[in-house]
Amino acid sequence: MVEKLHPYVVFLPTEKKDKILSAIFGSKAGVDLLRFSLKQGISKNIYQKDLVKKLNYSNKTIIKNLKALTTLGVLNESMEKNEKEGRIIWVKAYQLTILGKWFALLLAEETELSEKEKAEILQSLFRTYVKQVKRLAEEIGINKKTLEETFREEMK
Repeated sequence: MVEKLHPYVVFLPTEKKDKILSAIFGSKAGVDLLRFSLKQGISKNIYQKDLVKKLNYSNKTIIKNLKALTTLGVLNESMEKNEKEGRIIWVKAYQLTILGKWFALLLAEETELSEKEKAEILQSLFRTYVKQVKRLAEEIGINKKTLEETFREEMK
């Protein structure tokens, strides 16, 4: 019997590895922020006001975690122009980076992701994995042809 495996693979920038893991898993707020993203859809924007409403954390804690995750490359930050009661206001919007999506995937139940999201994550993961394997193979002197043969064998 073949055991079904969940793809728990995450590539981390070497110099930031400890900081990223600590920012996400060193605080329940970081994990809850990723879970929030999963529930609303991992490709959708995340807004501070929604996090404050839905999660049981202070505004200060939410801001601290958003800043840390943005600095470490788990989230991207952008500004959105909104009109409210005839006034224009600018709102910060956050979105998971590819790295952020991988971490969200670690926390996700398979049923929480759409087929499209699963396909996008798998393709991104595979592309990154191939790039890393290629780089490592070049460093240690493995011929690319050997890797190509292995790939072909496994894809049969």
